[in-house]
Amino acid sequence: MSPIIHESNDNVNHSGAARPGAARQDAVLELIHSIMHQYRSQQFQALRDGQHELTHMEAKVLAFFGHHPGATQSELARHSGRDKAQVARLITGLRERGLLHGEADAADRRNTRLSLTDAGRAIQQAAQAEAGKLNAQAVRGMNGEQQEMLLGLLLQVKDNLNRGG
Repeated sequence: MSPIIHESNDNVNHSGAARPGAARQDAVLELIHSIMHQYRSQQFQALRDGQHELTHMEAKVLAFFGHHPGATQSELARHSGRDKAQVARLITGLRERGLLHGEADAADRRNTRLSLTDAGRAIQQAAQAEAGKLNAQAVRGMNGEQQEMLLGLLLQVKDNLNRGG
């Protein structure tokens, strides 16, 4: 699927001519957006169709606690940028399904340290394996040098956006 390139007034100078390279610059970010949309769509489909029927956010929560065993709900909220109520609902649902285990923090009993149960770990690993297959599919046909070049260029785009102005 090729990206749709929209010309906006920002790409036109006062004489009415398109700014050189403007359509190509727009195409880069439109294509990145399109690729991420397609990737997430396929990822969500695999999660929904899997034997555990995970939502995207449930998979992210399991991945977080897989990488940060013993973290708290507040740490997940800070990491994810989600509000505490949404995070609390996700954690409650995963605990009810037996995928997360909570233990009171020895230093502060108001905090609960969360970790994956064996079942949660198995599901998280299966979801990670599916993501690995999708990642491999995305770069199929590219050699290592091409993959490194693509990664470098995307990091440059990210750095440019982080710097602003």
